[in-house]
Amino acid sequence: MSAANQGPAYVRESPWGPMTVADGHIHLLSHRLLSMLAGQRQVSAEEAAATLQWTAPPEDPAQLAELWAQELDRHGVADGALIASVPGDEGSVVCAVSRLPQRFRGYMMVNPMAERAAENAAGVLSGGQMQGICFFPAMHRYSIQDPKATALLDVAAARPGTVVFVHCGVLSVGFRNKLGLPSEFDLRFSNPLDLPLVAQRYPRVNFVIPHFGAGMFREALMLTDLCANVYLDTSSSNRWMRYEGSHCDLREVFRRALEVAGPRRLMFGSDSSFFPRGWNAAVFEAQSKALYELGVSDRDARRIFAGTYQELFREGR
Repeated sequence: MSAANQGPAYVRESPWGPMTVADGHIHLLSHRLLSMLAGQRQVSAEEAAATLQWTAPPEDPAQLAELWAQELDRHGVADGALIASVPGDEGSVVCAVSRLPQRFRGYMMVNPMAERAAENAAGVLSGGQMQGICFFPAMHRYSIQDPKATALLDVAAARPGTVVFVHCGVLSVGFRNKLGLPSEFDLRFSNPLDLPLVAQRYPRVNFVIPHFGAGMFREALMLTDLCANVYLDTSSSNRWMRYEGSHCDLREVFRRALEVAGPRRLMFGSDSSFFPRGWNAAVFEAQSKALYELGVSDRDARRIFAGTYQELFREGR
């Protein structure tokens, strides 16, 4: 399968024929982020990029947005949600989304334990370019039920249409590993079962759990079953499946997720991040193949690969 050469713009070939694809999970690895990582290693940004085998991103995030738009054009992908991959880099995503608001939505990463986190998030969201907040409880070592996290959820609830992304399960940050930087993550805070009370307390806020719960699949399904405002993001290679035993493959993951969440609460994501790799088409190929082999209908496939994204991010467009 490849991007369509004819027909409407931003249409990609699939087993069901040409379809619109929107990617709910793209990391905007900015020059600022690279410089922050390089500073931790006490090397130059260029040396860090060489170690990571990245094409160094342009200093101007607007130019990086243009590169991503060209990359998505090449693959026939219509829209994407850009994620700031560290707290403090939300400015890069704001700049990128401002450059191409018709193509991109933005997520900021927050650390509730940081000083003035809620006040900062409220200010960023008020600008209109950012529509999502990302929580990484294991990374920053807090419970999503902590009052400081609740203060940020209050900010999200006060701005209708804000999407709350909560990373659960196993967490590994590849670029930190490659640079030899420590990743002192506490997986005790990674359980999706910490979320039902939170999601129920904020029924008008939509929550997204990436990677099907990243190894806590059963718990993610339980959460999704209990809370109608929780969605599953399908992103990445989902290597966590090895924890499920040899019987588990993408078809089995999708079968179980569809039984619980249905297509309406599954959102495609690639977990793309760096250049020169660019958009990770292999993720789309593997997931579309698995869904087609399961016998998923054309209508449901279009819901997963674009419709859910469009519904979640429609408000505020």
